[in-house]
Amino acid sequence: MITIYTTPSCSSCRKAKKWLDEHKVAYEEKNLFNHRIEDADIEMMLHHAENGFDDIISTRSKVFKEQELEVEDMSVSELKNFIINHPSVLKRPIIVDSKRMQVGYNDEEIRVFIPKRLREMIMRENSEEDFTHYDDTLNRYFASINGEDSKKD
Repeated sequence: MITIYTTPSCSSCRKAKKWLDEHKVAYEEKNLFNHRIEDADIEMMLHHAENGFDDIISTRSKVFKEQELEVEDMSVSELKNFIINHPSVLKRPIIVDSKRMQVGYNDEEIRVFIPKRLREMIMRENSEEDFTHYDDTLNRYFASINGEDSKKD
């Protein structure tokens, strides 16, 4: 299952949710201001992060600047607790499943969350240079699932 961490005022979050909805990809949304982030959420993010906390937190955020914090001076547990108490320091959106994570919205990168069967159809019906049949492929895929669970990957 895909989890997307969002905030209401984030335009990139809205774009990511719209893309997932348009591609009929199931997800669980966790609004960072309404849903208390837990240690397990942070662990899942860090599991996929190539650069640890640098990939998921914004040191340019208001709360970081106000408290004059240095990530390098904080222990892992201090950073986790800080994120739990100040979730606005997380970059947004963060889209994660059991295999991958995307931070921010990127038209190309978000395609890794397309269900496997649809990816196979897209690659079979479209060349690397020519994705002119992409919309047709999407429509055929959605018609073919006709009641099936499009959330499988």
